[in-house]
Amino acid sequence: MHPISPLEQTLHAARALVLADLAAGEVTAADVVSMVEESVVQRRWWVEQWPEGAEYVAGLVAQDVQDALLEAYGRWPLCPVCGGGDPHALEVEPELGPDPHWVCHKAGVKVAPLGALGGAMGKETSS
Repeated sequence: MHPISPLEQTLHAARALVLADLAAGEVTAADVVSMVEESVVQRRWWVEQWPEGAEYVAGLVAQDVQDALLEAYGRWPLCPVCGGGDPHALEVEPELGPDPHWVCHKAGVKVAPLGALGGAMGKETSS
């Protein structure tokens, strides 16, 4: 058995974080998982060209999936912080940087680190 390369570890981690957030929102249809896989394939090529960008891969995969879902289904993930009003999606910040977080620009708050939306979704309060 061969050891897993750092590149593959990075890609597996990115996939796991995005899938965790999709599962938190119960967005796990087969075609959605395929969107994640497609992004991972694309980002594998990208990071092979620019190895220094490895720490940005998770945020980029999240943004890729968010864009693909927007085209196919609508906004994801919906903000769990702002009650009422127009439903709006969280955004990944930094757009190109390490340690990506889901952020609500409307409320100006960090909602959760990438991969931890499940905890943030549970914080919703009903009034």
